[in-house]
Amino acid sequence: MTAKHARIMIFDTTLRDGEQSPGCTMNQQEKLRLAHQLDLLGVDVIEAGFPIASDGDFESVRAIALAVRRPIIAGLARACRLDIERAWEALKDAARPRIHVVLATSDIHLKYKLRITRDQCVQQAREAIRFAKSLCGDVEFSPEDATRTDPDFLCRVLEAVVEEGATTLNIADTVGYTVPSEFGDLITTIRQRVKGIENVTISAHCHNDLGMAVANALAAVLAGARQVECTINGIGERAGNASLEEIVMAMRVRPDRFAYETGVIGDQIFPASQLLSEITGVPVQPNKAITGRNAFAHEAGIHQDGYLKNPLTYEIMTPQSVGVPDSKLVLGKHSGRHALSIRCEQLGYQFDRRALDDIYRRFVRLADKIKKVEDHHLLELIRDTHKPSGSATPLIEPMVAAKAAAANASSTELELSNPFPVGPQTNAFGVPLPVPSDAHEQTQQEDYLWGV
Repeated sequence: MTAKHARIMIFDTTLRDGEQSPGCTMNQQEKLRLAHQLDLLGVDVIEAGFPIASDGDFESVRAIALAVRRPIIAGLARACRLDIERAWEALKDAARPRIHVVLATSDIHLKYKLRITRDQCVQQAREAIRFAKSLCGDVEFSPEDATRTDPDFLCRVLEAVVEEGATTLNIADTVGYTVPSEFGDLITTIRQRVKGIENVTISAHCHNDLGMAVANALAAVLAGARQVECTINGIGERAGNASLEEIVMAMRVRPDRFAYETGVIGDQIFPASQLLSEITGVPVQPNKAITGRNAFAHEAGIHQDGYLKNPLTYEIMTPQSVGVPDSKLVLGKHSGRHALSIRCEQLGYQFDRRALDDIYRRFVRLADKIKKVEDHHLLELIRDTHKPSGSATPLIEPMVAAKAAAANASSTELELSNPFPVGPQTNAFGVPLPVPSDAHEQTQQEDYLWGV
């Protein structure tokens, strides 16, 4: 693989750091279900848990190590003999085990939490990595609170653990304190100053306390990190971790800026997100990038009009690329005539322009009251607005069966519950986009100026 397309390892810590998110605790069977989904997703490393934390977590890590054989299975341990022994006992039957050792290095942690000196910290790190290495060939070291650690001391600790055999150095922004330019500079400093760094993998572990976890992780990759630690839906301590789906899709949507590859299977992203939400009972926020329910939903009339003409006007990736079945057009007070007209055609009704204007005005008033207009609301509105008499020409006519059948066929057997799919060179219903005449272009421009 060329340097232009360097491979970035995806270290998923949903089952460890993610589970530490309040309300996201999982039992053994739930962890095992999610581990199998992470395997399908194609992550390189699954951090299965913290074996010393409880008997339940120990058994969960051991069960995952036995059942999931492709990815590396990691277990967390503090830098002490008892933790490391317990982690190895849980991991020893894994096809590809990794012991992940963590030790705080910032002065505030050394003084108030660990109550040790810098020299004692270096010695403890050495002894822990030496012991872990005697048990397992793959050993990762994380300097906790690395971004608030004196850079000179951080490099000293990292050099010591490299000498003892650490294979991955995970630079942890434990409290989400750093910013992208600063974090990138720190990774560069480590690459330049730590002896033997060329023989190990540099990793980034970013928290989201200032909302910059993903940006910081990507900055680390640009500076030379080749592993990123992340979680599904960005869950984790406090404000969460860097979101796996956002990191992966940033690289895929913007290869001009991030010329890297991962082993993640894109269409398994949404299933993983949904499974995690089902297991924990914690819903994904609607506006969450990639996996939120609004990520591929459009309500504004101008957006809907552009999307119906060409989805690329308002979507930078297809929903199918991340496993979302289809995009959605939501009918609300911001929606326009274009989306309203097409939705009514799907329900079996056609409008002339005067009728459309009439129904649209009433639709907007209704949408102001109920926020989201469902199909049954729309049908009631149509019937109440236009009740043709025998002496009048109906402004709305039910589509004849043949025309309805043709429309349904051209929209790839569209379901009402799933009405707005993306198709290549078609509108949202699978109908090929026509080459407009001058008159048609003028009408569409009028629609746009009218707020579509």
